[in-house]
Amino acid sequence: MRTFVRTSLAFAFAATLAPALAADNWSQPQAPIHLYGNSYYVGSAGLSSVLIDSGDGLVLLDGTLPKNAPMIEAHIRALGFRLEDVKYILNSHAHFDHAGGIAALARDTAATVVVSASGAQALRAGRAVADDPQAAFKDAGFPPVTTPIREIADGEALRLGNVAITAHFTPGHTPGSTTWTWRSCEKQRCLDFVYGDSINAISAPGFHFLADQTHGDLVPRIRQSIATLAALPCDILVPVHPDSIGLDRKLARIAGGEAKPDSLVDTHACRDYAAQFTRVLDQRIAREKAEAAAKR
Repeated sequence: MRTFVRTSLAFAFAATLAPALAADNWSQPQAPIHLYGNSYYVGSAGLSSVLIDSGDGLVLLDGTLPKNAPMIEAHIRALGFRLEDVKYILNSHAHFDHAGGIAALARDTAATVVVSASGAQALRAGRAVADDPQAAFKDAGFPPVTTPIREIADGEALRLGNVAITAHFTPGHTPGSTTWTWRSCEKQRCLDFVYGDSINAISAPGFHFLADQTHGDLVPRIRQSIATLAALPCDILVPVHPDSIGLDRKLARIAGGEAKPDSLVDTHACRDYAAQFTRVLDQRIAREKAEAAAKR
């Protein structure tokens, strides 16, 4: 089993941060990078955003922080594309660090936003839905999306040009969490991309994944989501937090000419990602059980 750059516990803690305490690298510039075929990294050093060229328009995955929207737009232009050619903006989950820039990006591109039904509710409201484990964070809002939103079903493929991007619902981190997959080809070689949503069991203080007075046991749902992601065809994994698997360091080396994009290919990455956050979930459940036992 590979050991990722950050330990599971350290990353899980960092990912719980509210906006005022957001990680420094979430807005740190990262040069846009051609990943493979029709796919490009246009996010920051610490938050992923991917651009896909369908041949008949562009698809953007995630908007990261509100203040990062101009950076993403500059990256799209730097790659030689036009903002008005972005036809769809897809979201992994509706938290400020992945959905915060979507309102501005959708306004500037006139793109349709595509998201799960729960995600659509959160994007319209500009904050996490009530049953989100992080809903109790008071400063976790983001600009609401007022432009057109299209809801997508689990397993449904969004088609544009020569690309089909499939939604795989992976709830747990949020009720509407979605992992996206597509194939990207160069010459005779095609690779499976996975834009992996967060599958870590983290929450605002006081929330429990085990059954409590407000909800049933959420653990089977997040375990199924982890299993879903682990089973996907996966040649290149781009998680929404690139530092969760050391992708940030790989991208920096590629940008600096110290590595080639082929270094991103790892057919074990999705399984390793799933195993990492299975450990996080197991530790979280053990802690919740211990806390419950101490109150008896």
